[in-house]
Amino acid sequence: MNIKQRTEELFPQLVRIRRELHQHPEPGFKEHWTSAYICGLLDEWGISYEFPVAGTGIVAMIQGDKPGSGNTVALRADMDALPLTEDIARPFCSLHPGHMHACGHDAHVAIALGTARILMESRSE
Repeated sequence: MNIKQRTEELFPQLVRIRRELHQHPEPGFKEHWTSAYICGLLDEWGISYEFPVAGTGIVAMIQGDKPGSGNTVALRADMDALPLTEDIARPFCSLHPGHMHACGHDAHVAIALGTARILMESRSE
């Protein structure tokens, strides 16, 4: 698999995912919508996971298909939002007044999901 090419192909979808997450910020340990959204994507992509972990957390596992391979990769992404009010000038701004993804957790989750999808698609390698 050409990872750079696949990343470019997925980029528009990852932007949509980030914007969707950005619109639905939730404070720590109350990320119920966020968890359901992520689990839905993992289900769609055939990635197994454990949920809930520590309340609203998710641990996804991708097992490689290549015999004799023992490498492990761990990824982590925070998904909570901050108690801040966002400027509503953007078309994808927070729909939850008083909360916003001001520190990039929406992007962290989108990046981790994109990475997980590429790892899943290339598990034979």
